[in-house]
Amino acid sequence: MTDTPLLRVSDLTKSFSDAGRRIDVLNGVSLHLDAGQSLALTGESGSGKSTLLHLIAGLEAPDDGVIEIGGLRTDTLDDAGRARLRRSDVGLVFQQFNLIPSLSVGDNIAFQAQLAGRYDGALVKTLADQIGVADQLGKYPEALSGGQQQRVAIARTLAARPKLVLADEPTGNLDEPRADAVLDMMLRIVRDTGTALVMVTHSRRLAERLDRVAHLSRGRIVA
Repeated sequence: MTDTPLLRVSDLTKSFSDAGRRIDVLNGVSLHLDAGQSLALTGESGSGKSTLLHLIAGLEAPDDGVIEIGGLRTDTLDDAGRARLRRSDVGLVFQQFNLIPSLSVGDNIAFQAQLAGRYDGALVKTLADQIGVADQLGKYPEALSGGQQQRVAIARTLAARPKLVLADEPTGNLDEPRADAVLDMMLRIVRDTGTALVMVTHSRRLAERLDRVAHLSRGRIVA
């Protein structure tokens, strides 16, 4: 590991306006994460977990504070720069699958890796085996169950070997055995490739399997 964290967030603030009233969502959030580490982000609904992930991903801009990924300050990037960041260095996993219906399951898994210039057919096959769709690579997403589509979306993100994976309740649509299997896969990829993982979860059981847990309450990290 180097002295510089892969992810560094310092004094991050974010507010929104609702009917002319200011709502403070994040109030001076700071955290860091090294390559190969995993962090569970927990907290009650409305505590700012998803907002924090969106800011780190560059989907929204903070009001104040600093975000660095791999030593690059990302909060000052323009829209094009943030899009390049998501294409090459940051992988996103949300509960919405966002699979491409006109592409086969295999092509969906490979899609992000191809965009990033990191396509590895062996890794795509390994991931497909691990998520249980190796015999369905030629099918289209509509032929899969919701749980299978979620696993394909996760595999698509991991196939690109991003520096940082941001996952918002990635196992929320899966039963407990499948959730455990998918988390096993994610943690193994993190360990083997030096990727860092930030995962929002409401499951204390799953959170405790990650290296660290940060709890958000009223826009601040309290643990």
